[in-house]
This record gives sequence, C-alpha cells and structure tokens, in this order.
Amino acid sequence: MTVKARPLMSITRINEFQANPDKATALRDFLRSVIGRIIDAPGCRSCELLVQHDDRTRLAIIEVWDSVEAHQASVSRIPPGLLQQAQTLFAAPARGAYYDPVPERDR
Repeated sequence: MTVKARPLMSITRINEFQANPDKATALRDFLRSVIGRIIDAPGCRSCELLVQHDDRTRLAIIEVWDSVEAHQASVSRIPPGLLQQAQTLFAAPARGAYYDPVPERDR
C-alpha cells in the first residue's frame, strides 16, 4: 500500500502599501529591495510585488511562507534604518495580514 504524502501547509502574507503621490517610484524601488533581501530567507516559498492597475501609488506584496515564524524571522534581514527611511514614502500606514489556504474539501 502506497501512502501519498500530504503537502506541507503554508501561510500567505498579504501586505498593502500606499505611497505619497510623488513617492510612488521610490516606494516601488524600496519594496523591490526588501524583496531582494527576503526572497532567499529560510521558509520563503515565493514573494511577488504588485502595483494596483488604476492607482500606481498602491502596491502589494504577496508572500508565501512555510510558517508565520519563518516570515517574522525574515524581517530581521531589513536594517531598521532602512525601514525608518521608508516611512517618508508612505501616504498611510502599511497594512498586512496572514491568510491560510482554504482546504479543497471546503471550496
């Protein structure tokens, strides 16, 4: 009898950002640099930067991680001074939340 291995569960983190109108390009560049620092972090499965179709000041990062703890550990890869500098780019506080996949049986 063959036992089929279950895929490991993952956690998705969705982060939303809004740039000051004159800082949209700078925020996009900052977020790209952040992705460059975390994409190779242990437990990171994927990380994608998106820009809203009809409002270029709104951006999102969608990350898939092995666990919440892996994501939280990756934050240490971003120097605190760099995060402080980024605060000048935001029109509103950044928002983020963790999401669990919906099991196939519940779809």
